[in-house]
Amino acid sequence: MSEIVAQTVDRCRAAGLRRTKALEELITTLIESQRPMTLGELATSPRMRDQCDKATVFRLLQRLAEKGIARRLGLHERAAYFTLLIPGRHADYLICTECGSIESVKAPCPVHELEDEIRRKTGFKNLYHELEFFGTCPACA
Repeated sequence: MSEIVAQTVDRCRAAGLRRTKALEELITTLIESQRPMTLGELATSPRMRDQCDKATVFRLLQRLAEKGIARRLGLHERAAYFTLLIPGRHADYLICTECGSIESVKAPCPVHELEDEIRRKTGFKNLYHELEFFGTCPACA
């Protein structure tokens, strides 16, 4: 088990979630993915399809999101995408308002300096931010 998977499983246990093979496989799948994944993609992924059904994957994702370990992205009327929130790792996203596709922003994040200033001025700990940009992707334009 990779170090990031082990750390994430430890965060899950500290948050009160039971360590199961399905949970470990879901975490591994999300970590190995180069982008956020939909419920359908996760449920039919090679690691998950023999572990549990789609409803179980959904319940696991809901629990991870409730505990702040995963994040739901995307438009509410479109398929939601899920990604893990890993301490020290950060991504901002572009979301198409037409087809609902999602991709990481491949540009430096302009908010890190602001985040540092807010942390210094307010004394907040564990401060983080999330950015989602909405527009029409080239395929839909």
